[in-house]
Formats: sequence, C-alpha cells, structure tokens
Amino acid sequence: MVTTIILTLIAIAFVLIVIEDIIHVNKAKTTLFFGTLCWIIAFISPIHGQSPENVQHELNHNILEIATLWLFLMATMTFVAYLNSKGFIQNIVHRVMPSQITERKLMFLVGIAAFVFSSISDNITATLISLAVVMSLKLDPKKLIKYATLIIFSVNSGGVSLITGDVTTLMIFLADKVTIPDLLLLVAPAIVSVIVLATLLSFGMNETIVFEKEQTRRIEKTDVTIACIFALTVFSTLFLSVEYQVPPLLTMLFGLSLMFLVAQFLMRKKDVNRKIIDYIREIEYDTLLFFVGILLVVGALKEVGFLVKFTQLYDYLKPEYANYIVGIMSAAVDNVPLTAALLKADITMSTQQWLMFTYATGVGGSMLIIGSAAGIIAMNKVKALTFVSYLRMFFYLLIAYSVGYVGAYYAGMMI
Repeated sequence: MVTTIILTLIAIAFVLIVIEDIIHVNKAKTTLFFGTLCWIIAFISPIHGQSPENVQHELNHNILEIATLWLFLMATMTFVAYLNSKGFIQNIVHRVMPSQITERKLMFLVGIAAFVFSSISDNITATLISLAVVMSLKLDPKKLIKYATLIIFSVNSGGVSLITGDVTTLMIFLADKVTIPDLLLLVAPAIVSVIVLATLLSFGMNETIVFEKEQTRRIEKTDVTIACIFALTVFSTLFLSVEYQVPPLLTMLFGLSLMFLVAQFLMRKKDVNRKIIDYIREIEYDTLLFFVGILLVVGALKEVGFLVKFTQLYDYLKPEYANYIVGIMSAAVDNVPLTAALLKADITMSTQQWLMFTYATGVGGSMLIIGSAAGIIAMNKVKALTFVSYLRMFFYLLIAYSVGYVGAYYAGMMI
C-alpha cells in the first residue's frame, strides 16, 4: 500500500514537470514538495517493514549525494556567474569567432567544443560554459533550443569514455568490468553520434550569424586572473581525483575560496561597491532546488525497490538489447543507482557488453531533459527549453543515441 502511494506521488511529480508551462508552477517547487513528502511517508509507514534507523540510513546516503552535487554546482556556478557578469565569456567568443559564421557551421563547432570540454572537465562545468557561450550570441529561442539540445547530448557523450567524466563509467571501471583502454574505444562512436545529431539539428538552419565587434570591451586583469583560477581548479579537480583520490568537491571549494581571496586582494584598491562573494547571489537557486527535489524523488524510487526491477530485463532479453533499453530508461531514473543495482545483481556480461552498457547509461540520460545533470542545468538556464520543447527533439536524439550504441558494439569487437 505504501509503495503504491509513493509511486503514485512520484508519477504526479513527473507529470507536473511535464505540464509546467500549462500550470505555471515552477518545477523546483513541485519536485521538492513531492520528494520530501515521499520520504516523510517512508518514515511514518516504513516500506517492507524496515526500521526507522534503516530508513534514516538510506535518507542520509541520499542527502550526502545531494549535498555533494549541490555544493559542487554552487561553486562552479559562482565562477561562471562572475565571468558572465563581467562579460568575459562574451568577449572571448567575439574575439575568437570570425566576423560571421553560418548557423550550420556553428552547430558543429558547438557540438565538438562541448564534447571536448566535457572530456577534460566535469559535465556541470562543461554545460555551464557551453550554454554561456551560446546564450551570448542572442539567438532565436527556437534555434537556441536546438543548440542547447546538442550541448546536453555532447556533454554526456564527451565524458562517457573517461573515469573522470562520468560517475557510472567510474563505477563500472572500479567493478573491474572494463579497463581504461577498453573505455577509450568509446571515443570514436561517441563523437560520431554527436556529429550525427549536429547534422540532424542543422537542417533548415542556413542563416549567417554576424558578430558585432563593437560589443567587445577591454578584459580586466582581475577577470583574467579569476578565469585562470577557474581553469586551474578544473584541471586540479581531475588530477587530484585520479592521482590522490581527493574528492572533486573539496578541490572545487578550495578553488572557490582562492577566487574570493585573490579577488579581494586585487580589488581592494579599486572603487568598487560590490564584494566578490556577492556573486553567489546570481546563482539560479531554482536549479539547485530542482536538483534537491529530483534526487529525493529518485532516492524514494530506490527505497521502494523500483530500480531492482530494471535488472529483470536481463532475464528476458539478451544483454545487447537490454542495455539499449536500460540506457533509454536511465533518462527517467538516475543512472547512478540504476548502475549500482545492476552491478549488485552481478549480471554476467562480456567486456564488449559492459562497454555497451557504459555508453548506454552515460548517454541515454540525454533522451529526456530531466535525465542528466546537463539537462537540468540547461532547462533552468534557457527559458525556452522545457520538458515538452526538448521532447520534440526526442527522435533526433534517439537516432544519434542508436548510432553511438551500434558504434559501441563494433568498438567492443576490437577488445
């Protein structure tokens, strides 16, 4: 009975996300409401006869995951908020870009750039920077949706072949299912799938974008310094995580504190009315609250044992087909607990099949806007990008995902 109630509430939460434009109720409010309500019910009437201590343990684990992501996102968004407010990113775009470029060429440029950037940084940072670049171009809302869609898919594709690029990739690697050389085989099919999506989305986009050079302004030394600290923080996060197992959150918060201290020193002689720490207020807290709500909802799904049902697919389908379907399903359910459930079930698969699963869970979340961190960030940054408007791109995304998945199959044959 309790399981049915919680699943019904979760279903209502997802419906309200879909019809946000109709009811005009922010998705952060609805997901936070239903996410917390589900856990309250789980305490009042424990599922499967669990003790309150066990429910508390599961909630603590869920809260830790949320807090880690929340703080990491807050730190990254503060960096980006500062650089955006100073026009730094816009200036770089106008200095690097040619005086004019076709929309189609820009589509391929954005896709490949987002792919590469997510390969050398985390998905959150890659998404924020890529969106900031595209949004500085003042594009038509309908076209901006296409670019944002490509960024989401490219960012998720870029990190799938590196243990530092995607949490599920790291989980599968640590479980000794694949090796680093195996994972590198995913680079080719992943980049091909991005090019395929860029091609599909670029149909009908034949206009030329002209950059107004008068919009550029002098870049202050302070802004360059902050940008360098940001870049150094991103690379340090990856290096320290791989070499010394330093939690990425710790390094990112250290970089943020360094930004505050250095900026305070550089600005103390200037006549400024704003403190550097005030840029935290420019963060879209709707995004952060939506993260809290949606992860509480997913945590509740795990609590009622819903995620375990996904592993039953492998009793009826071959791994090649089951992996493909699970990848698409990961767009509605967080791929981290989904991967954990599959690893715990100890399903027997070959290295090739695990490689295909790695691609599926890493990229499959792109099918829905709520299926990945990149999608959630984009939905809150781009006003025109909603659950429904993104859903219109599903056919294009499915084609690109399928091409990449087939590519992962043939890449696995090289092992």
